[in-house]
Amino acid sequence: MSQITIKSPKHCATKQVRIERNYKKIFFAFSTFFTTILLLILLIYFILKPSKPQFSLQELDIYQLNLSGPILNSSIQLTLLSKNPNQKVSIYYDEFQVYATYKNQQITSDSFVPPFYQGTQESNFLSSSLIGNGLPVAPSIGYELSRDQVSGRLGLSLKANGKLRWKIGTWVSGRYRFNVNCDSIVAFGIGPTLNVPPLNSKLGALCSTTI
Repeated sequence: MSQITIKSPKHCATKQVRIERNYKKIFFAFSTFFTTILLLILLIYFILKPSKPQFSLQELDIYQLNLSGPILNSSIQLTLLSKNPNQKVSIYYDEFQVYATYKNQQITSDSFVPPFYQGTQESNFLSSSLIGNGLPVAPSIGYELSRDQVSGRLGLSLKANGKLRWKIGTWVSGRYRFNVNCDSIVAFGIGPTLNVPPLNSKLGALCSTTI
């Protein structure tokens, strides 16, 4: 005959308590491990807190800036110098787009720079062609261009924005949005129309950067 063992409710309750205690110990161990890793990453980040990348506008060529009524056609070539000033932090640029504005109005389409990696204290020249075909602009743009022709000084703003990631050792941060603004003044003479002739300016002026 087989023997049947019947466990008492008290025995089952004791076993359940032991299982719950083991789960709590495992959960506490994993929580402690991940918290320690997170604190270590944050400590390294704040010790090596990255400095903002630096940008300067090296060269600006305006091949076309023609206004016909409320329609503007533009063609601009620019060269930016991008510098990573950090000694222990490198940068991944995942998104990078550039465009030009005149009197706070965008006058070219966005031009996209391919993603790239920038090592510690590394500098890169970034060239981009900015094109605007048949862009509608405010009526005041014609008046502002006329004033600039009289003064002989054309003021443009070159802007860039995108997303970057910091790399410290083997750790890579999440994405951060950055914005770059470069103001430039280009000299040009008075003409009979509002069509700006080809202009060239070698600048080297620093741009402002926010993250």
